Amino acid sequence: MPGRAQGPPPSGQPDSQIQTLTSQSALVVVPALVRDKSKGGQLIFTLTADDFQLTDDGIPQKLHLEQDTGGEPLALVVDIEGGGAGVGELAKLGSLQTMLDSVVGGVAHKIAVVGYDSSPVLVQDFTPNTDLAVKGIQALIDDNNGDSGAATLDSLGFSIDLLRKQPIQYRRAILLIAESHDRGSKLKLDDALREISDTNTAIYAIGFSTDKPEVAHEVAKLSQPGKPGPAHGCFSRDPNDPNVDLTKNPGTQAFDCLALLAPPLRLATIAFVAARDSLQKNVPETVARLTGGEYFKLTSAKSLVRDLQTISNHIPNRYVLSFQPQSPHPGFHAIALTVPHYVHLEVSARNGYWADTTAPPSP
Repeated sequence: MPGRAQGPPPSGQPDSQIQTLTSQSALVVVPALVRDKSKGGQLIFTLTADDFQLTDDGIPQKLHLEQDTGGEPLALVVDIEGGGAGVGELAKLGSLQTMLDSVVGGVAHKIAVVGYDSSPVLVQDFTPNTDLAVKGIQALIDDNNGDSGAATLDSLGFSIDLLRKQPIQYRRAILLIAESHDRGSKLKLDDALREISDTNTAIYAIGFSTDKPEVAHEVAKLSQPGKPGPAHGCFSRDPNDPNVDLTKNPGTQAFDCLALLAPPLRLATIAFVAARDSLQKNVPETVARLTGGEYFKLTSAKSLVRDLQTISNHIPNRYVLSFQPQSPHPGFHAIALTVPHYVHLEVSARNGYWADTTAPPSP
């Protein structure tokens, strides 16, 4: 059977309705990769919508499966941290042309290149010409003189905004090559989580570690409005609904505040806190899991080539599932996708999305 890819919204839905859900009606698209653990991770293409089970904040949803989406064009942003180990490993590759050709495959495509350290810069705007994209990446390699800012969240927000302006028929993906920690972003953690979670962009991340001593100090400086209090990790207000005061409940201690929420909101709040905390520990890995992409740890130029080949195989070979939540609460939603009748199969898909009550911005 042909592979499946993350395609445009079914039924011609405007892309802006997908990025930030409104309280009226919207569609959540969930690209999913299915592998057989008993056969060394072999990709599986024979499942139907009935084989999947998806919950939104623990509530089962009715799923729709798009057919024959493997040939959809691809808009890809290559987002590279400058002055780090990632650039050094890229410099060891024999052919950047081969690298990009491998990632985009044989479909129509546009590639943009973004470089960043303390701030993101558009090195090459979207182009179908792979040679121009290669020249942009090579320029980053040749420069390789970052200022140790590592503003990964700012750069991801910048890259996502670029992708939102692309035609809706394009699948959207980011190839992120970055160190684990963000040390210089101006984007607040809560805003970063919303930015990443309200888009149908899959982020494929290749991360590398840093031994710089200032990392822990700089990570601690990231702005965290609504951060849990020092005791018991309890919020004064629910991050998913600022109108809910979690401390005003006679006879109940503050550390029991999550129990005051209805089960769907409780699950969403726990997922929100976990995702935000995870962003502080490993940005590339967290954003990959949030968006249904994949995370790879950079160890050498050889591992980078292998991981890029894996990404190129997985981008087009995804099921495209969708569901329409009924009156979604504003804020972060935790979603879980499984194939309950196939214990030997492993599903990779996005694990959350963001719903809003305000009108979304124009695409």
